[in-house]
Amino acid sequence: QLQLVDSGGGLLQAGGSRRLSCAASGCIFSINSVGWFRLAPGKQCELVERIFSVDKTNYADSVKGRFTISRDNAKNTVYLQMNSMRPEDTAVYYCNAVLRRSIRSGSENYWGQGTQVTVSS
Repeated sequence: QLQLVDSGGGLLQAGGSRRLSCAASGCIFSINSVGWFRLAPGKQCELVERIFSVDKTNYADSVKGRFTISRDNAKNTVYLQMNSMRPEDTAVYYCNAVLRRSIRSGSENYWGQGTQVTVSS
C-alpha cells in the first residue's frame, strides 16, 4: 500500500526557516508530479509549489524567492525549504503526488496526512 508521510512542521517566528519532508513508501512506477499544498483557516486550499517529472516547477506568487522544492529520487522523498517565513504562511501543509504504481496502472492522486506550520509575529 502506498503512503505519503509529511513531517517537519512546527512553531517558528517570523523570518525563520523550516524544511518539510514528504516520504513515499510502497511501489512506484513513475511520478508525474510532486508538490505541496496548504490550507489555512478560512481560506481555500492553495498550491504552494510543485515539481514535474521534467523538473519544471510552478509555485504560488506569495512564496516566490522564499520557498524551494526539491526531491531525492533515490529516497522517494520531496522537500520544501521555507525561508523568510511570515505569519500568513501559517497553515496545514499537505504533500501531494500524482503517480503510477505500475506500468499497467493509470495516474493516481495521493496525499500526505498534513503537517501544521505556525509562524508567530
